[in-house]
Amino acid sequence: MTVPDPRTAFTLEGVQETPDGAGSVREAWVALGIVWGELRGGNGNEGLQGEVGVARSNYSILVRGAPHGAPSRPTVRQRLRRGSRVFRVVSVTEADPAGRFLVCRVVEEQTA
Repeated sequence: MTVPDPRTAFTLEGVQETPDGAGSVREAWVALGIVWGELRGGNGNEGLQGEVGVARSNYSILVRGAPHGAPSRPTVRQRLRRGSRVFRVVSVTEADPAGRFLVCRVVEEQTA
């Protein structure tokens, strides 16, 4: 494994549910903190979501290691943001046996 160079700041975001007053809940993304990482390329595809064209790009974002349950460790119910780009986390694994870095497999979706 090539040693990551985490120089890019990503905002870690999580879903916050609030009652909407009609017996249901509203979901809103809120910033949880900043994690430093390195974006590594992947592959992509195109498809339809309903009647809208969607381009999906798969990437890996390598971030500094954090123990399970730590607020700085991304989870699959979260996403990473860099400016206007949003990356939905689909898996998180240790990059090396010592756990110095984590590999976040992410998907960036763009509507046509």
